[in-house]
Amino acid sequence: MTAISETQTPAQEVEAVKQLHAGYMQLTQQLHGVIVGMENVIEQLMIGMLCRGHCILEGVPGLAKTMLVSKVAESLGLKFRRIQFTPDLMPADITGTDVLEEDHTTGKRIFRFIPGPLFGNIILADEINRTPPKTQSALLEAMQERQLTVGGTTYPLPRPFFVLATQNPIEQEGTYPLPEAQLDRFMLKIKVDYPSEANEIDIVKRVTTDYEFEVRKVLAGEAVEQMQAIVRKVPVSDHVYQTAVRLVRRTRPGMNHEPSFVDDMVSWGAGPRASIYLILAAKARAILHGRFHATTEDLAAMALPVLRHRVIPTFNAEAAGKTSDDLVQQLLRALAGDSRKASPGIAPRPRTSL
Repeated sequence: MTAISETQTPAQEVEAVKQLHAGYMQLTQQLHGVIVGMENVIEQLMIGMLCRGHCILEGVPGLAKTMLVSKVAESLGLKFRRIQFTPDLMPADITGTDVLEEDHTTGKRIFRFIPGPLFGNIILADEINRTPPKTQSALLEAMQERQLTVGGTTYPLPRPFFVLATQNPIEQEGTYPLPEAQLDRFMLKIKVDYPSEANEIDIVKRVTTDYEFEVRKVLAGEAVEQMQAIVRKVPVSDHVYQTAVRLVRRTRPGMNHEPSFVDDMVSWGAGPRASIYLILAAKARAILHGRFHATTEDLAAMALPVLRHRVIPTFNAEAAGKTSDDLVQQLLRALAGDSRKASPGIAPRPRTSL
């Protein structure tokens, strides 16, 4: 992949986007050798990584969430670390700790830091809601600052660095729900659903026969960082910025705006971090689809994974059977209706591909 620099010409940047798109297609081809279906999940996972974001994958057991994350790391040539979160897991078990040992040359006792499993590129926090808040919070500095402070000493984490957490939505006994402040650190919450009938037949055939597929390395860690730099260069028009901010602001109750159902159905809305992530996700999605500009279509496609864990329904909403996904989709429909009223008779822009 062409190196990214501040002095690149527009033609070089367009060529870099083409290479990124080609690399993504190679990556998905490799993943589909071991993962059946899950196209949207793979796309959203790659979008989160291209934006330097962390992701939560939520789905019932047995849907290949762990395998997907490990194979992504393998195809990108990144160091993969898996942490199985349990109720007795302590912060030092994931960050690392200082141990006292004797220096045989001087006879003195010294402390030596032993790095924990967080010192990797892709960290799978398996069943993150099974460990107490004390250990959950040990991830905050790593996720936000890409560093860890242990015993008064700060250690930088490898680059690139991603935390990909999994959650089981149906089992609530013995779990510790993540606080909203920590949920907000995750860029995307990705829903992993049951496979279709055709995909499930394909899964059963692969597992019950001698089918084998060896995932090969498609990109290197340096290339991932270059891809992240390309995303920041994607142009976004003012109306796309306005649409993203308006959507996020409408999730906040008590602001005397339309639609009126927000005040009754939403107890807490999304903050400015959601607006930032929505624009970044739209940029990354545009590149993965071979375009060098982000559109409102990209915003709409990424609204659910960006907002579903940031829009907290009220008791009234839960009693009416409304989930955060339902509320976000209702907001999208209202926003689309407002746009049509504001510009009647204007045909949608043609989609431009490289």
